[in-house]
Amino acid sequence: MATTPDISVAARARYEPVIGLEVHVQLLTATKIFCSCSTRFGNPPNTNVCPVCLGLPGALPVLNRKAVEFAVLAAAALNCRIHETSIFARKNYFYPDLPKGYQISQYDKPLAEFGGIEIKTAGGVKKIGITRLHLEEDAGKSLHEGFPDSAETTAIDLNRSGVPLIEIVSEPDISSPDEAHEYLTRLKEIILYTGVSDCNMEEGSLRCDANVSVRPRGQKEFGTKTEVKNVNSFRFIREALQYEIGRHIGVLESGGVITQETRLYNANEGKTYGMRSKEQAHDYRYFPEPDLLPLVVDAKWKAEILRNLPELPEARRQRMVAEYGVTDYDAGVLTASRALADQFEAAAKAAKNPKRVANLVQGELMGRLKAKGLEIEQSPISMQGVAASADLVESGAISGKMLKDLYDLCFERGKDFPAVYEEAGRPEQSRDTSALEKTIDEVIAANPKQLEQYRAGKTTLIGFFVGQVMKASKGQANPQLVNELLTKKLGG
Repeated sequence: MATTPDISVAARARYEPVIGLEVHVQLLTATKIFCSCSTRFGNPPNTNVCPVCLGLPGALPVLNRKAVEFAVLAAAALNCRIHETSIFARKNYFYPDLPKGYQISQYDKPLAEFGGIEIKTAGGVKKIGITRLHLEEDAGKSLHEGFPDSAETTAIDLNRSGVPLIEIVSEPDISSPDEAHEYLTRLKEIILYTGVSDCNMEEGSLRCDANVSVRPRGQKEFGTKTEVKNVNSFRFIREALQYEIGRHIGVLESGGVITQETRLYNANEGKTYGMRSKEQAHDYRYFPEPDLLPLVVDAKWKAEILRNLPELPEARRQRMVAEYGVTDYDAGVLTASRALADQFEAAAKAAKNPKRVANLVQGELMGRLKAKGLEIEQSPISMQGVAASADLVESGAISGKMLKDLYDLCFERGKDFPAVYEEAGRPEQSRDTSALEKTIDEVIAANPKQLEQYRAGKTTLIGFFVGQVMKASKGQANPQLVNELLTKKLGG
């Protein structure tokens, strides 16, 4: 939890934060961006390497076509303008896990620019602009061991060196830590839908650096910014921003000056600490990469790539609300992942009544999941199971009460609906008219006052009699048949 500096409400009200995010997304290719080495995570250190990604003299890069296609898909999903021609550049700096002494990236002519996504805020829908999306290679990884128990040693693993990345740079349109969290959530959701990355933050497939400053409310000029690097969860990014905003305001209120620097967030302490001053940062000395031709994504290739662009989450949510009658909230849950949404729609379309599937998901499944503290992906009842149960209700084979009991058994036993239905002996509603008439006669005889009121004109009491009959039959009677027989007998 962020240890927010003790700043008064009045002081905070005098300033507004300005936040921009730089997100690095690892592309889900089988091989690296400029060589044929595997990108598989978790292999022994320094085994997924070759002369190209080790930076050995004379080794030449060859661009991975699939990485380009994935980058174009992501750019289109983020509403970016995709340039036909972009240029790779060398970004020169020294770091132990960068064996070439430079990183191949894109600079003044990136693959895509001028995009944006919409997020929901307390004040309504807000668009966050995306300045650019470009391709680059990842660096290796430094592993620091020993400290503080003994002298720290650093080992280098170059398996990640050369893994393909896209860097997505937002405009400074984000005004609060909550907006930053929402932006990252929506961004990750969109990227996952395209299938270009698994966005696994624990494995480093998605990483975020945050730039933050504050300025007096109403001022147009930006304040001095600091960069918070290498934050490994959206929650920690929000906490780091909360801390930094408070720290900036505290410094300014006390008459101090913000130093432009790079900082790290310590999640255990809930604080950021200075890492290095931006004034001392390297001059990257960008220049065009001499070993790579300009990247040309012509209209034909672009059209081929974009044929693989799926229906994106927000559009899918709106369609599902209109098509299946689900609530906005449940549409959001059902579209949380592309796989789940596909399963739901496949089940709904295979069922006799798609809207009944949607109603069962909303009315029966979600409530039980919430009560058990489970996510929908952990549900013992699959979407195919919901569809099977919907068909049984639709055909009149089982009643709503029977369905509820069977769903309860599914959650108790941790089994899907078809299995539990078989275990229960494939129960069906009773259609035995003679037995049902006997039960109805008993219910009517036991409630003479209600019978008198019904025959005096209070016909809404039929609901009372239906309920009593269903209770007496332990939910086994067919409600439609109960209504028909009751109407005749009560009118007698």
